[in-house]
Amino acid sequence: MSLKAFAIALFVTATVTSTAFAAERPFTLGSVWTVTLVRVKPGMDVVYLGDLAVNWKRVMDEAKNQQLIVSYKILDGNLPGKDEWNMMLLVEQKNWGAFDGAAGKFDAIAEKMVGPEKAQMESMIKRSDMREIVGVRNFQEVNLK
Repeated sequence: MSLKAFAIALFVTATVTSTAFAAERPFTLGSVWTVTLVRVKPGMDVVYLGDLAVNWKRVMDEAKNQQLIVSYKILDGNLPGKDEWNMMLLVEQKNWGAFDGAAGKFDAIAEKMVGPEKAQMESMIKRSDMREIVGVRNFQEVNLK
């Protein structure tokens, strides 16, 4: 077998194998979630949730109205240790493409809903007395067939 024939055979085999593998996946990929892990300081849960209800919810509702996000939710739990998180803020986007150009749109929404950058900064400083952001991660849903 010539080198050219071998290369063609290898290419065809690789293409057929990868196509077959993709078709046999036992799952489909769904929406993308931004998960913010928050450590709420002891005794500050109700105060922090009140702040989220005033500012964050308004921004998320407007983002949903503008179809920048699909949904959002908050999960609250116990605080297992001083270096752990006890609250998750979840924001669902349709797909990875939803992140393209979204920062400017969210900035405009925040300015409209919360106020100018100075007011936003004052709110952020106030929230630091209530909580600490432990991390932010993006995950894609995996839907099993």
